[in-house]
Amino acid sequence: MAKVAFLLAPLAVVLVGLLPAVPAQAQANRTFVSAAGNDSNNCATVSTPCRHLANAYAATAANGEIDVLDPANYGALTITGPVSIEGHGWASIAAVSGGAAITINANTGDKINIIGVVLDGIAIANTTGISFNSGGSLTVRDSVVRNFGYDGIDFYPTASGTFFISNTLLSDNGGTGIAVTSTGSGTTNGVLNHVDMVNNEDGIIVQSTTQTVNVTISDSVSANNTAAGIGAESDSGMMVSVMVRNSTSANNGTDGLYASGTGATLLVTRSTITGNITGWSAPTGIVSSYGDNNIDGNGGANTEPPNPLTYK
Repeated sequence: MAKVAFLLAPLAVVLVGLLPAVPAQAQANRTFVSAAGNDSNNCATVSTPCRHLANAYAATAANGEIDVLDPANYGALTITGPVSIEGHGWASIAAVSGGAAITINANTGDKINIIGVVLDGIAIANTTGISFNSGGSLTVRDSVVRNFGYDGIDFYPTASGTFFISNTLLSDNGGTGIAVTSTGSGTTNGVLNHVDMVNNEDGIIVQSTTQTVNVTISDSVSANNTAAGIGAESDSGMMVSVMVRNSTSANNGTDGLYASGTGATLLVTRSTITGNITGWSAPTGIVSSYGDNNIDGNGGANTEPPNPLTYK
């Protein structure tokens, strides 16, 4: 018997070596999360959803989609590749202390889409709603970002990038509603459409140290912020251009509009600037009007900015 066992053992080793490796579980193009989900599920069907976004993201293929099935808090998430999150208006995500509800550390060219989510910082200090550090583009639509100790959305690209924010509320954040701070090389382009920035420290500040930045703000409101409504800031002479169209900057604690630094330009058309401590200011930058705005009722600077523009 001992001799037989000795002969069978090498044969078993050979047979095991000939067997194909068992493949790892494939990632799904579409995954699901639910309040009744379980993170041990595969997340790949509505009947086997995960409980948290982080687990569903790990099970989602690149360029895939995560769908939220019902209202719940789905936990903080770090994104490292292209994905779409469909919150359907009831996905709640809260930040961890000192962190962000959603952190984006993606690769150049990766597209991140966040739709229909409610991000609530519950006033925890040093928290941020969305922190975009790297990636190709960020789209935020039909969402709410509120009550964070720091900023609502930080868009801090280190290379060329784009962002599009629409039908979204940023409110009651301890810092800036939307902070755009570009570093590295390249160009950043952004568009805000139907975005409300209220009761923050600043509404939106667009700043650059080494990149060219172009941002268009359309049909939006920046109001009741303790500091500025809309600002453009240029460091080291980099071109920062902000176009404000058909929008309102009202009842802010300092400037309704401002441009600071050589290279910073803020253009305004068909907009209302009212109730601010100062209507507009351009200590070292340029604020220019197309002459069709309502600039009145501010503590100062109720006149049209210099360098009036004409439509082409």
